[in-house]
Amino acid sequence: MASRPHHPDPAFATTLAHGLSLLQCFGIGDSVLSNKELAERTGLSPATVSRLTYTLAARGLLRYDAQLRRYRLGSTTLALGYPLLATLRVRQLARPLMKQLADEIDGSVSLGLRDRTQMVYVETSRGHDALAFRPDIGATLPMLLTAIGRAWLCHVSPHESGPVLTALRKADPAQFRRQAPSLEHARQEIAEFGFCTSRGEWQSDIHAVAAPLPTRIDGEVMVFNCGVLGGRMTPRKLERQMGPRLLKMVGKVEAALRKSR
Repeated sequence: MASRPHHPDPAFATTLAHGLSLLQCFGIGDSVLSNKELAERTGLSPATVSRLTYTLAARGLLRYDAQLRRYRLGSTTLALGYPLLATLRVRQLARPLMKQLADEIDGSVSLGLRDRTQMVYVETSRGHDALAFRPDIGATLPMLLTAIGRAWLCHVSPHESGPVLTALRKADPAQFRRQAPSLEHARQEIAEFGFCTSRGEWQSDIHAVAAPLPTRIDGEVMVFNCGVLGGRMTPRKLERQMGPRLLKMVGKVEAALRKSR
């Protein structure tokens, strides 16, 4: 079990951080977890985990499944995220444009923002029914392996990207070294075309292109991406069709934002 060093800032609420770390253990493939599994994943003691899960369940953030003797995320976690989604007006403005583009490219179009060292979707639209790729609101994506993550890293200032890159390097040094050339290529694409690409690096059959929204939303850099199944690709579809169409859509969203102010 990993040791957890004390946070150097005395204002840091360690108990709250531990409770949040438990909630962050749950994912699509880990919808139910036991106290033992949570302890192994967080490095917290079994006694601490037991107290935290009891408290989180009492507050509706976790739900105990007596039959499985494991915990699930509670409905309160969904309610906590709703105010953020509801105040992101860009979602409503972009939605019809995203749907139109998704239909045109026979793929998916999504809008995301950064969550620590990953990207999270806040809006998505599908123009196909392929079971292999069904992005949804709340889905998270790695930054180094995806077009949407690289677009964020290449768009923001070094002051913003520096700590994120440091965390990514620390989390997986080998992957960071492998992806360094792809990140540099993405920088060149962003500089030259305004968008960057990814060809099956995260999911082998998914090819994607991403472009940042120039206007920050409540201080956040938002990024749009398009994804298509590899079997529906034609030569240079990313560069010649999807990228330019995505940029055109981003321009329309930008204009709609200015008009709505």
